[in-house]
Amino acid sequence: MDIIAHGIDLVDFPRIEQMIERHGDRFVDRVFTAAEKQYAGSHRNSVEKYAGRFAAKEAILKLIGTGWRGRIGWTDIEVVNDPAGRPEVRLSGEVQQIAQRLRIRQISISITHTANFAIASAVALADSNEPERL
Repeated sequence: MDIIAHGIDLVDFPRIEQMIERHGDRFVDRVFTAAEKQYAGSHRNSVEKYAGRFAAKEAILKLIGTGWRGRIGWTDIEVVNDPAGRPEVRLSGEVQQIAQRLRIRQISISITHTANFAIASAVALADSNEPERL
């Protein structure tokens, strides 16, 4: 597999906290899937978890080169954890269609947090078009 694109994003916790305070469930329901809400809600530091997932979604939109526009929905991108706790990406809707057109087979993400920030990096992987070299 070849790396064909990269996206990165940084989100400060107060930004997400203000959005939740200002818009409540309307913001959370618009941006996060049921699984993401359950994950964040199961942690004492839910704002940190929401910020990490928000940063991951932004990084993926940068990776596919669209930003948030058109028929793209925030919940077209879902970030879940595998049994070992590693974040994984699930795409649906318009984002999945764009990824297919770009021949993206997998998106690998990494999320980290500091005292006030969440950072996410996303890498798109595609099958190599070149024959294997001996």
